[in-house]
Amino acid sequence: KFPNQTKELDNFITRLSMLVEFVGVPENIEYDIEKLIRDKNDRPILRAAIFHKVDVIITGDKDFLEAGITNPKAMSAAEFIL
Repeated sequence: KFPNQTKELDNFITRLSMLVEFVGVPENIEYDIEKLIRDKNDRPILRAAIFHKVDVIITGDKDFLEAGITNPKAMSAAEFIL
């Protein structure tokens, strides 16, 4: 989408990869709270977050933000910064 900014994107991804932990989605578990997410394709993200005991999901996805999920808490980037 931004062909003139690939170097900046590569730098960002490199720095980000040093700060985050990538985890898998458990295949054999399903939580009832997943049903609060309208888009079924987003549910594995919530499942992984619950399974790996994350505190916050930072997202711009309204399915998460409007679902009323409290554990883990779904927050926009702007809310998280405050």
